[in-house]
Formats: sequence, C-alpha cells, structure tokens
Amino acid sequence: MADLTLTFLGTGTSQGVPMIGCDCPVCLSADPRDKRTRSSIYVETPEAAWVVDTGPEFRLQCLREGVRRMDAVVYTHGHTDHMMGFDDLRRFCEGGRWLPIYAGPETMDDLKRIFAFAFNGQNIFPGYVLPEARVIAPFEPFQIGATTLTALPVQHGRAKVYGYLLERGGSPLAAYLSDCKEVGEAVVERIRGVPVLIVDALRQRSHPTHMNIAEALELVARVRPGATWFTHLCHELGHAATQATLPPDVCIAYDGLKLDL
Repeated sequence: MADLTLTFLGTGTSQGVPMIGCDCPVCLSADPRDKRTRSSIYVETPEAAWVVDTGPEFRLQCLREGVRRMDAVVYTHGHTDHMMGFDDLRRFCEGGRWLPIYAGPETMDDLKRIFAFAFNGQNIFPGYVLPEARVIAPFEPFQIGATTLTALPVQHGRAKVYGYLLERGGSPLAAYLSDCKEVGEAVVERIRGVPVLIVDALRQRSHPTHMNIAEALELVARVRPGATWFTHLCHELGHAATQATLPPDVCIAYDGLKLDL
C-alpha cells in the first residue's frame, strides 16, 4: 500500500454537474469525467482513513468508492455543499463509536447549529452520529494516525475556510485548497514546492469567491508544486477540452480519481 492514497470523492461545484435543468454540452456530456458530485476527498493510510468534507452526495460517494473505514472527519468550511452529508456518518459510529470531527471554530459552530441533535449530548438512541468535536487553529498541526495535517487559512468570500497540508515523516505530500479566491503569502510559503497541489479552479470567467483557471495557474506559478490537480469545477468546463489547454503538469481532477502518494 502507498504511504497515502487520496481519492477524489467529488470534484464539482455547489450545484454539481450536470446541473438541474441544464442542456449545455458539459451537462449532456457522455464523458464520465464530466459527471461531478460535490467536492470532497477520502484519504487512506496504512493506519488511518478520513474524509475532508461530507457533501450532499457523501453516502453515494462512499458506496461508489467502497468506503468502509472512517477514523476522522475534517472540514474546510460550513457551506452546504461541504457539510450536508454529515448525518450519513452514522454508519461509521455503530457500536457506540465516537468519531473525531476536526474544524475551525466558525465551521464547528455551523455544524453544532445545523446538526444540534448530534452535538447536544442527548443522543440516547442507537445509530446516531457520535461526533467528538476537535477545534483546530490556522497553522497549528494535528495528527490523524501518522499523518500531520496543517490548517491553511484561505480567502473564500466571507466564509472562514481552511485548506490542508498533508505530511508524513516530516515530508509534505499534498496541499488541498478546494474553495478559495485568494491565497496569502504565508500559506504559499508553507506549501511551496509541495509534490501535489489540489486547488479550486471553478471556470474560465472571473468569480467573486472562487479562483478561475487563470488565477489558479497564477497560484501554481507561485507555489511551484510537482503536479497540480484542479477541482471544484462548474459545468462551463468540459474535461477533455479544458485539459487540452493546460500545461502538462496541470490536470483536471475527476470523481473517483486516485492518487498514490
């Protein structure tokens, strides 16, 4: 087994692809890489497994990828496309097993407000989610198994958002920045030269809270990673057509893609 296997559970933006009621070429595409559920990754190591974000299709993503193990859950922020699959974590809490939930203070407050039934200490019935809240701070590392994760604050409108740097044995493996418009110099310095950069690249046109393709490529030039994968893609980007315009070390991610790091 690789030191770390990263699976893209989803690579789509908040409405997914295809969008409801849309007849554009990408929404009607027969290319399976153009079918995008909401963005999330699943990480497996020899000693632990966890998910970053639980979007609305979380259950279906787990079924599609055969996910059977969950030792922790990590959240980027409290937007609905990244957290509304929370209740499906109950399957991983059977037998009274508590599940560590890592999130920034604002995101943890959102989780506790929306899923109060899980956090209010009144879960007396079998089969409920049993979350163990663990609030994390920017640039303060925490451990899941032998992997060190560091929360990276990025700008995404008014939301308090974290990306994450993943390291093992003191060596960086990947940085995951799924939702961002701007990345500050402190974060760039922290992830410079990372082997794999996964970053928001919503569309070609500018957007107020997400990077477009040009902005994502500018970040790539600043970070100088070994390889880059674009995620959180909308229906304006067809996989094959967009990939043909990118440098050879920059690729479009797709649902179900696995990276062995």
